[in-house]
Amino acid sequence: MFDVDNPTVDVTALAAAMRADSPPTLLDVRWRLTGPSGRADYDAGHLPTAVFVDLDADLCGPPGAGGRHPLPDPDRLQTTLRAAGVRAGHPVVVYDVGDGWAAARAWWTLRWAGHRRTWVLDGGYRGWQAAGQPVTTDPARPDPGDISVRPGGLPVLDAASAASLARRGGLLIDVRAPERYRGESEPIDPVAGHIPGAVNLPTTSHTGPDGRLLDATTLRDRFAAVGLRPDSTVGAYCGSGVTAAHTLLALHRAGRTDAALYVGSWSEWITDPARPVAVGDQPG
Repeated sequence: MFDVDNPTVDVTALAAAMRADSPPTLLDVRWRLTGPSGRADYDAGHLPTAVFVDLDADLCGPPGAGGRHPLPDPDRLQTTLRAAGVRAGHPVVVYDVGDGWAAARAWWTLRWAGHRRTWVLDGGYRGWQAAGQPVTTDPARPDPGDISVRPGGLPVLDAASAASLARRGGLLIDVRAPERYRGESEPIDPVAGHIPGAVNLPTTSHTGPDGRLLDATTLRDRFAAVGLRPDSTVGAYCGSGVTAAHTLLALHRAGRTDAALYVGSWSEWITDPARPVAVGDQPG
């Protein structure tokens, strides 16, 4: 139905797939970093048949020592996805408002859970509307799904392996804004700075003005500019593992499907005062 080598699907392809005899399952994961749940946005209008799934409550574990958006409990995730109609082997398309951040974390979570046939709607809800595609306020009532969650479908970093990657010849990408990487500003977490050895490449540099991912060649060039080589291992982190998932989406488009996510990210790293913190422009 969709290109297996591209982790995203455009509006035209999704609209055609929705007219097919067996359309993909749609998950609406609109989300705000510091605001209320995206449920109100879903209720005001969403793609036909889409089911709302709350990123914070449904796709992540409770915040704590593992960071602000840790891995979900597999059994609880399976219950959530089955209630949303996710079926084994059946395509799933996730979307957010259009920046791709929440959708990328949802995509990554389903892929990590073993559901490989998962794509992100490039441009999200905003792009769907701009193309004149239909929306509805009718709540979705999906038939129960039968997905079996099997963790391990995508590689994961913990604090120790993230530190090792940054220091021993790999590439650890800090995808936050430069001022947060440098330690000049930290609007969310209580400690500013970055993991020693990490390089900075904001995930906002991977999209165009419409929120859609750049083409694979451009993305490969941007990753190469910060030191990614064909034979090097690569991982990414952010504040809490959401925007870093967007960089993982970009890495997959660039052909690096082996890239790992440090799920706990900075919000977990700083829970242990023994872990070092670097500041300034250099990896440290």
